[in-house]
Amino acid sequence: MIQRVKTISKFLLFFALGMFLLWLTTKSFGEKEILELKNLIKNADVQVVAISTIILLFSHYIRALRWKMMIVPLGSIPKSSNVFFAVLAGYFFNLLFPRLGEVMKCTFLSKYEKVPVDKLIGTMVAERLVDMICLIMVILATILSQIERVGNYAGELGNLLRAKLNITPATWGLLVLCLAALVYLISKLFKVSKNHPKLFKLIALIKGMIEGLLTIRKVKNFPLYLLYTLSIWVCYLASIRIGFYGMEELKILGWIPSLSILTFGSFAMIATQGGIGAYQLAVQKTLMLYGINEVTGLAFGWLLWLVQTLILFLVGPISVLLLFILNKKNSTRQA
Repeated sequence: MIQRVKTISKFLLFFALGMFLLWLTTKSFGEKEILELKNLIKNADVQVVAISTIILLFSHYIRALRWKMMIVPLGSIPKSSNVFFAVLAGYFFNLLFPRLGEVMKCTFLSKYEKVPVDKLIGTMVAERLVDMICLIMVILATILSQIERVGNYAGELGNLLRAKLNITPATWGLLVLCLAALVYLISKLFKVSKNHPKLFKLIALIKGMIEGLLTIRKVKNFPLYLLYTLSIWVCYLASIRIGFYGMEELKILGWIPSLSILTFGSFAMIATQGGIGAYQLAVQKTLMLYGINEVTGLAFGWLLWLVQTLILFLVGPISVLLLFILNKKNSTRQA
């Protein structure tokens, strides 16, 4: 019950922050600007939007193939369709509650492919570490390719993060106490008999997660794994670059602005639930660095966010349904 309250409170907090940022992006707009914003989104090229959507879906499919490569060393060869639908379902549940999707996609795949959840969670953690390394490389590429243009903007974000992470002496004291309590609990835990059922289950869970985490070392075709990883981020970049053709005012922009939006937009997706508010603001501010007015920048931010979000709201539930139907048919045939 307490955990459920915490989850709901976290969701409401992120959602409220997103709503505040949405208000912040439009608070200076008059009726004329609001009308222009609506028209820009409404008149966006549908074909371009469709192509960007297909590219994003393709990136999710590549992500599924990459995840499958990490699952195979665990002794199971899951169907690509099951992995793909589990990935899409995970993205959908992430829109509802923070980090819920990571648990759900592992749960779905464990149910239909009979792979232990703890090991799948380990592979998921390894995936997140790889993505974090990729994001760092994208950030570096963005800054180095246009240090004068985005350097100050990145510096402002960095200072903001440092200010938010500023830890007071009282907080340090609390952290030390928590660490001491953790050490005490671990020491107590090891005094419990190794045959104790709860301890046995905990050790088994930790071992399973570690095994899943280390599967990246056992991937058979590592160059292909790297190619999949590169392809995922190229698809992200291409969906933004092609998206520029959806609005007449943005057709002049190239790959460098796309890289900037990918960088700052990635941070924004983490900042609020589903990136709502923060993503639109990040895209708006980034495009203003390239001489695009704030109304057009915000409209494009909304367009990108809607493409990424609405497609997941559509394909997420369908994926859950397909997982059930297709695997029910297979189990019936085997019986």
